[in-house]
Amino acid sequence: MSTNSERILGASGPTTLLAWPLYGMAQTRAMENLHPGACTTLMQQAGLALARLTLALVPHARLVWVACGPGNNGGDGLEAAAHLQQWGKQVVASLVHDPEKSPPDAYHAWQAAQAAGVGFSDRAPAHYDVCVDALFGIGTLRPLQSAYAEWVAQMNSAHAPTIAVDLPSGLDAESGAVSDVHVVAQHTLSLLTLKPGLFTGSGRDACGEVWFNSLAVCATTPPLAWLQSAPAQQPRPHASNKGSYGDVCIVGGASGMRGAVLLAARSALQGGAGRVFVCPLDEPDLALDPQCPELMVRRFEELNWSDTTLVAGCGGGQSIADHLPQILRDAKRLVLDADALNRISESPALQEALRQRPNASTVLTPHPLEAARLLSVTVATVQADRLHAAQALAERFQCVVVLKGSGSIITASGETPRINPTGNAKLATAGTGDVLAGLLGACMANGLPALDAACAAVYRHGLAADRWPGPVLSASVLCQWRD
Repeated sequence: MSTNSERILGASGPTTLLAWPLYGMAQTRAMENLHPGACTTLMQQAGLALARLTLALVPHARLVWVACGPGNNGGDGLEAAAHLQQWGKQVVASLVHDPEKSPPDAYHAWQAAQAAGVGFSDRAPAHYDVCVDALFGIGTLRPLQSAYAEWVAQMNSAHAPTIAVDLPSGLDAESGAVSDVHVVAQHTLSLLTLKPGLFTGSGRDACGEVWFNSLAVCATTPPLAWLQSAPAQQPRPHASNKGSYGDVCIVGGASGMRGAVLLAARSALQGGAGRVFVCPLDEPDLALDPQCPELMVRRFEELNWSDTTLVAGCGGGQSIADHLPQILRDAKRLVLDADALNRISESPALQEALRQRPNASTVLTPHPLEAARLLSVTVATVQADRLHAAQALAERFQCVVVLKGSGSIITASGETPRINPTGNAKLATAGTGDVLAGLLGACMANGLPALDAACAAVYRHGLAADRWPGPVLSASVLCQWRD
């Protein structure tokens, strides 16, 4: 029996370089019922794992508050409460339901907690050293009302840390959406499986640090998604030259927005492209970028289409629209960002031209608003199910898609989505999307397939923010960052 839990996501980003499978509610339920009597056994294991983690995280806690819901999540909390009481802690378990009406295994956990001497109350204690949120787990997301809402408010306003069982109450296991009233935990112990909602949407803000315990159960079904692993380092042969690493051309920078193409171009160069060309759309009167003299300026009609990775849309405004028909027709490898996506969303003809491009030759990098425009839905719809939105875009346009945001989703038609674990709010500033587009172009120019290039670029982009020591990370600094 495994009682040691592994930390998957810390305060400064991922703590593992591995890819982890992520499972939804139906898959997790099926795993719970693999063997007769499995639920009771798993609950006992879950309670012991939770108690051990609580003791490890807050070893000097004297009073432990366990807030229990009426289902199996509450049963996990009661099992942990029994262990903590036996180990010398003072434990108060709050519940407002009739334990005799709980599922059988949760009822047995209540009996075990009673036998261990756990104190019971229908209220939260006024003072405590750590709280265990065992209200609601992977079941249907429901509004938290009455006493449960009061308890959540107490958890979120207290100075004491909260450890959530499986999921913070009010967080959807698959989408990362949250109800209006939800727990904001400092630690979350995911049991049996890791769930997508822990890592995307509002999950990162609700979960705090993410821990995992498989309860010694091995999954046998395909995952709903993958938590993206760190990209493999690609050593450069000594006998290589700039031609070995491909050309990138950045097309964009309409009037007043030339900074966007320069950020993308500098990022492409720093990201490893052999040569980088800049094609500003507001008359290329800039012959030299003083901060990056390696960049070369070209007019659109001078572009070499034969073997160049094109990044289109950064600061493109309305001007990019006139060039998109040729870009979609002639670009061998293509990254579409920002205003290129907005112009395509407005034009059925451009959408059809995008669909006609060769498979796996194009990457779309929308933020939620751009994704909503491409799908003709609202931003709320996209954010309510980010996995589905990214997959829908990939299927509709037969492209690799990077749906940006907290827990960026990377996917392609017929592929299991990946959720990126790196990055933080330091990326929430103007120009960081341009930096990502340029880096992605460099990865494709280096020869990586589009999906692999997208995964590598998004991971490296987020890792820069995770490693940046200061409180603010500007795009101009970000585009000069090295691995």
